[in-house]
Amino acid sequence: MDNLLASSDSAAPAPPQARSTTPVLQLFNIEKVYQTKTIETMALSRVNLAINRGEFVSIMGPSGCGKSTLLSLMGLLDEPTSGTIEVDGRAVTSYSDKELAGLRNLKIGFVFQSYHLINDLSVVDNVELPLLYRPGMGGKERRQRALLALDKVGLSARSGHFPGQLSGGQRQRVAIARALVGHPEIILADEPTGNLDSVMGEEIMALLLALNREAGTTIVMVTHDEQQARKTQRLVRLFDGSQVG
Repeated sequence: MDNLLASSDSAAPAPPQARSTTPVLQLFNIEKVYQTKTIETMALSRVNLAINRGEFVSIMGPSGCGKSTLLSLMGLLDEPTSGTIEVDGRAVTSYSDKELAGLRNLKIGFVFQSYHLINDLSVVDNVELPLLYRPGMGGKERRQRALLALDKVGLSARSGHFPGQLSGGQRQRVAIARALVGHPEIILADEPTGNLDSVMGEEIMALLLALNREAGTTIVMVTHDEQQARKTQRLVRLFDGSQVG
């Protein structure tokens, strides 16, 4: 972990070997409409976006512009009204719920603003959770992977603690370890520093930058923080559901 953070205050791009021009995730002409009996809301309109391996991409825009909706679609947690989503070059729009769940478990790690940790489980048990759905993986391997993930975020010594015993920054580190434990191809982070003070926010951002730069982890981050967004390799802006940059 010390090695990861040693040079993380600069926003240097990931090394060439960690990146390629092959999209790990691609969206074509995506539209998302929410409809009630009386109101139709266009949440996203004709969004086209490719995320290449090894990239760190920020998504910004005012509240209600569709950022979280876009992240949900990218994470296969929701379906577009129209358009196509490809993961590793394969369209997944027609996948069943079971197929989508399996793909999410293998390919995608999630980091949420509010951590989404289970208070009654220890830190290491929280990190293990995504691996419970991996067929053929035994308890010993799950525990070993969870401890390695905690080591990456500098929390090995806290593995037996419970979330309520940790600071906000430490809880977000646990959430990042949980996202990493399944060795996903892409991490989707929704306002990962939003609930933290400026010092803790900088610490979490430094960790994400280090994971991207040194491990080549592909990251897409929704944020309201212009300063944090400018540290990443690419900035995508949304306004009223449309891509403007």
